[in-house]
Amino acid sequence: MTKINKAACIGGGVIGGGWIARFLLAGIDVDVYDPHPEAKRIVGEVLDNAEKAYAMLTGAPLPPRGRLTFKDTLQEAVGNADWIQESVPERLDLKRNVLTQIDAATRPDALIGSSTSGLLPTDLQRDMRHPERLFVAHPYNPVYLLPLVEIVGGEKTSPATIQAAMERLPPIGMKGVHIAKEIEAFVGDRLLEALWREALWLIKDDICTVETLDDVIRYSFGLRWAQMGLFQTYRIAGGEAGMRHFLAQFGPALQWNWTKLMDVVDLDDALVEKIGQQSDDQADGLSIRELERIRDENLVGILQSLKGSHGGKGWGAGKLLKDFEQSLWAAGGGEKQPQDVTRPLRLIDTKVSPAWVDYNGHMTEHRYLQVFGDTSDALLRLISVDLDYVERGHSYYTVETHIRHLGEAKLGQAIHSTCQILGSDEKRLHVFHALHESASGDVIATAEQMLLHVDAKAGRAVAAPEEVLAKLRPISAAHAAFTMPEGAGRHVGQKR
Repeated sequence: MTKINKAACIGGGVIGGGWIARFLLAGIDVDVYDPHPEAKRIVGEVLDNAEKAYAMLTGAPLPPRGRLTFKDTLQEAVGNADWIQESVPERLDLKRNVLTQIDAATRPDALIGSSTSGLLPTDLQRDMRHPERLFVAHPYNPVYLLPLVEIVGGEKTSPATIQAAMERLPPIGMKGVHIAKEIEAFVGDRLLEALWREALWLIKDDICTVETLDDVIRYSFGLRWAQMGLFQTYRIAGGEAGMRHFLAQFGPALQWNWTKLMDVVDLDDALVEKIGQQSDDQADGLSIRELERIRDENLVGILQSLKGSHGGKGWGAGKLLKDFEQSLWAAGGGEKQPQDVTRPLRLIDTKVSPAWVDYNGHMTEHRYLQVFGDTSDALLRLISVDLDYVERGHSYYTVETHIRHLGEAKLGQAIHSTCQILGSDEKRLHVFHALHESASGDVIATAEQMLLHVDAKAGRAVAAPEEVLAKLRPISAAHAAFTMPEGAGRHVGQKR
């Protein structure tokens, strides 16, 4: 996949800061220009939230964080960038001026994306010398977690630019969707505006409060939308007859005369104050930064749940996350780095995700098995039993596991796992994993596992090939000199 080598971000507010974090955490150096006196602080706070979220989101090895540099002028920021992302306030005259400056200062082959949520790219590219490389790249907040980007070209945008933009998004964990025609507000915001208009009427007419309205969304169709969108949700609602039956049964609702969707509410001072006061009450003292962290934790949990959906293949944004993680492993994760075999191998570093916490506030039981399973997978990748190997029809299957819970892992806690090989032969791999609290090094849990090398198609154990055994033997031989770890060989209920 084509990658971005260097990015520039013009504007570092909520959206610009999210783009900066997305690029940096993908290992891309970013030059930033933002004349706002608090720009460094704002970007720093966004980046801090993004790093916390990524630590919970994935255990895959992220590349070294890109270098962040604030520049004194726009021209300095964009001069050497492959992708320039403009995120200045939503005013046509301002954006047009900034984009024209970017166009004059950067290489002719650089891509220029605008974060506008409604301005037409044709209007934005009017005064550019190279309008063919300008496109709208409309993301969703928080940019560092929500992966979608609407890619919209203008009248002078070249097809090659659209293709190049689409190709450069997957390596940073994002999904581009090409919007075929430019329209005001594109697709996502057109849908949101329709909902927003009706919501304002419901508040203005005292039908409900802002909290009730939000509850209606988050406890019902919002949950469905998160994983199936609109049309697939309604296809199911049509029963076995599917979408055609649904449209025939519910289509007349489009003609109901009580809807106000086509009439815009007067957002006067009284309505603004009513919404503002109800929103303050709903927040119940939580700051914006606290709400952002809660939002991010919830999004991480949803994404991870979707990643494990559909028989482990992933679904929707979860499949995108799964594919992104696989690309991170393939790009040269920790297992490809030289390992110190004179001590147990440190293979997984992660943090306890919100999706992993039970009613006691601790990491729930099956998540320990997940981390230990990830540790075994990391060891297998180290000896070349990777996805390509599995696709060729062979793998290692876990046939026995014994987990001991010795401590507590709590939300957000940094943890890491180590692996000691207790023994191996042509078919068997006997391992002992330990889960540590990273700050203190204390052991939270251990897992002893036996794995068998199998021919997946034949459904039986077979000897591993020499290419695998050649990488396994040196580690196993080095670990043979270690002291047997405390807890190895225990059975349930055994006295010390």
